[in-house]
Amino acid sequence: MPDLKRNATARWIVAASLLIAGSCAPVSQKLHAMPEAPYDTGEAERTIHYAYTSIVERHLERATAADVALEGMRGLAAIDPEIVVSRLDGKILLSASDHLAAEYPAPEADDVRGWSRLTVTVALEARGLSARMREADVEAVYQAVFDATLSKMDLFSRYAGAKEAREHRASRNGFGGIGIKFDLTDGESRISEVMEDTPAAEAGLQAGDIITHIEGESLSQLSKDEISKRLRGPVSSSLAMTVRRGFKPIEVNLRRGLIVPPTVSAHLRNGIAEIQISSFNQRTTQSLRQSLEHLRDLNGGNLAGAILDMRGNPGGLLDQAVGVSDLFMRDGTIVSTRGRSPLASQSYDAHDGDIGETLPLAVLVDSKSASAAEIVAAALQDSGRAVVIGTNSYGKGTVQTVIRLPNDGEMTLTWSRFHTPSGYALHGLGVLPTLCTADTAATVDGLTAGLAQETAPTATTVNLGLWRHTRLDETGLRRQLRDTCPGAAHGDARLETDLAERLLLQPELHMRALALSAPAETPAAAELRDPLQSTGQHSR
Repeated sequence: MPDLKRNATARWIVAASLLIAGSCAPVSQKLHAMPEAPYDTGEAERTIHYAYTSIVERHLERATAADVALEGMRGLAAIDPEIVVSRLDGKILLSASDHLAAEYPAPEADDVRGWSRLTVTVALEARGLSARMREADVEAVYQAVFDATLSKMDLFSRYAGAKEAREHRASRNGFGGIGIKFDLTDGESRISEVMEDTPAAEAGLQAGDIITHIEGESLSQLSKDEISKRLRGPVSSSLAMTVRRGFKPIEVNLRRGLIVPPTVSAHLRNGIAEIQISSFNQRTTQSLRQSLEHLRDLNGGNLAGAILDMRGNPGGLLDQAVGVSDLFMRDGTIVSTRGRSPLASQSYDAHDGDIGETLPLAVLVDSKSASAAEIVAAALQDSGRAVVIGTNSYGKGTVQTVIRLPNDGEMTLTWSRFHTPSGYALHGLGVLPTLCTADTAATVDGLTAGLAQETAPTATTVNLGLWRHTRLDETGLRRQLRDTCPGAAHGDARLETDLAERLLLQPELHMRALALSAPAETPAAAELRDPLQSTGQHSR
């Protein structure tokens, strides 16, 4: 079988050489011979073909194979700026140092296979023209080609090489570790935190313990990154450590477990559950449910309300945003997604029976609250469940799907947009708070004065109405609306929290604030509901 593979590769190289010889017009200098391939050209073509096909079929915006490949080949300039690929009169031109080196007939616009093969051919030919190209391995070629074409598609699509992709997969799925945080000070690795329900906690490790040895090796000369790498390893693998507690050395033997970083922290204040959600990973919904149950029991079986603080939350997993929203909603749409691919268009609905469905709610957001955090804020605001407090959220309203490539790298590809229950697209707009704290002189008394007197300014209702009715292509109006509550830094870090607490402890104020943001039926919402079948599946 290996011989067959080599023979097939050799035949492909010969065929490529014949293609070049037959299609390249004569130039003033003799054409460089096709250099020997330094990598498996068959795998290179498969990888590029798979990536190009995924972009053409799945990306949110329509693009032809010609569009995708031409930008990709131009990306070779990232390796050597002297390499230039252009198109003229149905031909693809390859130049080096301002001299035409080769020209090729352009495949049909939708011929993904032809454009993939041409990309490999051009990359190989460029090796004969450039020392930098000869020094570049196949991964550098992938990076240059995919970075170039994806950067033209949108801000959030990106490529990760095989090594980086493995790290990303470990991050998404958790990693094998023991569940500690530590600081390295004056050559000592001191444990600063032991996470609950982890191997470290089960082994009795404590904050303040100093790790002196791992597998018998002293840590005194190692960096923090090197120590972290030694602490991590495959799930269920064994780890021997020596820690010093006071003056006493302690030998600890444990097995690494799946460590998913905590994203939820919670405490009780005046009968209200104050909950910070830092991001959304695979355990966020579960952790939030457990926190609510714990605080409810701590407060004698009931809570006056809950504050979800998602300020600074960059987002995360879509299914977890849906799960968190569902904890507080009895029914109705949580979010809809729409894209070109049929699989990209989904609707996610709430189901009754969860712990927070009757809790009065306030949600805190700021200009750094993005993606999954915006889904939760918009769902709870549009459903009439929560008063949103703070400043405009980031406005990252697209969904990315992760595509594993034949080279073991991965491409994160934008393939759909989020739409809120009232129908508006989050992208480039974000969520408008019901109570805006952008004014640096804002106070709790000032922000609640209108509510208390039942004379809340109609501007809030008007702006929210415009917000929900604006179309995606109305970029000027969307910018104007965002300017009504821009991001701002306050000296009082608890302003939003204290405002939320005031509302929750005074139910009449809370109800009046909810009434301000109650959405009327919008054409966009009706249009979204009609063609989409609701699903209970929570996918990423």
